[in-house]
Amino acid sequence: MSHLERDLTDRADRVWQTHISWVFGVGGDVFKVKKPVDFGFLDFTTPELRRAACEAECALNVRLAPDVYRGVVPITLDPSGRHRVGGDGPAVDWAVHMRRLAESDRADERLAAGRLGVPEIDRFATRIAAFHGACRADPATAAFGRADAIRANVVENFEQTRGLVEKFLSPAEAAEVERWQLDFLDGNAALFEARADAGRVRDGHGDLRLEHFYLEGDAIRVLDGIEFNERFRFGDVCADLAFLSMDLAWHGRADLAERLLATYARETSDYDLFPLVDFYESYRAYVRGKISAMVATDERAPGDVVERAERDARRYFLLALASERRSLLPPTLVAIGGPIASGKSTLADELGARMGAPSINTDRIRKHMLGARATEKLYDGSWAGAYDPEFTELVYEEVDRLAIAVLASGRSVILDASFRSRSLRSNARAVARAAGVPFRFVECVLDPRICKARLRVRDTQSSVSDGRLEIFDDFLKRWEPVEELAPEEHLVVDTSRDVEDVVESLRGALPLWPRELTG
Repeated sequence: MSHLERDLTDRADRVWQTHISWVFGVGGDVFKVKKPVDFGFLDFTTPELRRAACEAECALNVRLAPDVYRGVVPITLDPSGRHRVGGDGPAVDWAVHMRRLAESDRADERLAAGRLGVPEIDRFATRIAAFHGACRADPATAAFGRADAIRANVVENFEQTRGLVEKFLSPAEAAEVERWQLDFLDGNAALFEARADAGRVRDGHGDLRLEHFYLEGDAIRVLDGIEFNERFRFGDVCADLAFLSMDLAWHGRADLAERLLATYARETSDYDLFPLVDFYESYRAYVRGKISAMVATDERAPGDVVERAERDARRYFLLALASERRSLLPPTLVAIGGPIASGKSTLADELGARMGAPSINTDRIRKHMLGARATEKLYDGSWAGAYDPEFTELVYEEVDRLAIAVLASGRSVILDASFRSRSLRSNARAVARAAGVPFRFVECVLDPRICKARLRVRDTQSSVSDGRLEIFDDFLKRWEPVEELAPEEHLVVDTSRDVEDVVESLRGALPLWPRELTG
């Protein structure tokens, strides 16, 4: 233990540490001091470098935790030779001063206590989506998301763990991870380039893990964004998100990991992330395995820390290997259709959570294509303007394209639309057949009087849907009965029932998560 750590420990009521920092809890405050280490990807070996890192940490993290980071304070040496936070002596080091948050509010603690589920994951996804939307995106950041830059990071990981990873994986397993990640990069370079060209590479967080998320009432705060190396923070939003989805899977909640991805895609209309997310999850897991392996071989680390790091390293490396494997749930394309206000979106949302599948809603995609907010009303008369038949055809074509992207990742996908015509349903079935997956059309049936009553209520509320009472009767007249599908492809549900009962009634026909895997 260093003199600095011993002196500050005397004052703290709790001390904990990461591989790069000592953290001291003192009442309602936290002081984080950088360790004088050099790992190649970071260098904290001088007080000047540590001060710059502290200042960068405060500046960056106000984006997601504005009322937590209180600034940088000096660590001084008093006349007796003891280190103190602040004080009148000369500054010999620096600390990040933070407001102390309750550990019971931390997401990993909440998950362990059974207090983190779909509602909280949806809030996380929505918060991250808004954050990414405001993050810097320009040619300089885009460069970090291109295939050659990602390859350099991946190769560095393997070089830094050469001879080390074999302590936790068999040589064959280690070789398989390396081969798969590099082959994926070589075979999908165009996807990475397209993401960079589309502005999906941003100055994000870089370390989105459960232990960095806190829920205080309605507020979500995310700590510890990476300040020490831009190439670990600049990246595809998919890479940023994949850190959290990987961490949820590492904690045994693959269902919540998939829910996170699905909700983020819904909020951003970024379903093109799905073909890349398994690669990024494998990459993120390998990074965490590398860090744990370094801690496990650190002769200065306490025995209990080494023991835990050894366990963690093997688990992370195995997860990096597993990310290339397809889900146990067979992919299926599910189209949900029916009259306006018949409960399609409610069913799609619940079914998505139970299938680990994203839901693609035509109203959201339509508004995204037009640059409108999700809840902005686009009323231009019946079947005109945004709902002109020709533009509606383009909307469905985009929905079909996004469905192909999701299915390519080995996941199921849900299409949430009216599907009032045989041609629209047949097009969706053609997408499924081209992908080699089953097609199921779930028709929502509900008394028109109940639909109209819902529409009257909807008129007074904020809603993604533009369906309204004025066009309801005309919609019913335009509905084409389902006669073109095979019996096993056409599932009829009464949506006057409780949505959970409806979903359970579909368990034999659709691939739902086994109950024992959903916490």
